[in-house]
Amino acid sequence: MKYLCLIYVDEQQLADTPAELVEQVGQDCLAHADELRARGRLVACERLESVQTASTVRTRGDHVSITDGPFAETKEQLAGFFLIEARDLNEAIRIASHIPPGRFGCVEVRPVAA
Repeated sequence: MKYLCLIYVDEQQLADTPAELVEQVGQDCLAHADELRARGRLVACERLESVQTASTVRTRGDHVSITDGPFAETKEQLAGFFLIEARDLNEAIRIASHIPPGRFGCVEVRPVAA
């Protein structure tokens, strides 16, 4: 079954973190992705640009409205994702617990609808 692991971090906290530590987490993230890929568990993963680059699009009938920025004001912002294959939720949570950016925020695990 596929699970989406959504990585949330506080962008301001990340900006205040020493660059060497952020770089190390990035390298750890690439290594973790390589390991998951080798085990046949990784479908896709990507890091997202800052929430400041986001646009929110709402369509109501024929009316489309576009707002600069994210959908909601939150303390933590969506920073990236891992789309994984796991036997069950327990395995997905175990895999998510090792995703390096979780050290700065959290990782939300959601099953992909069939």
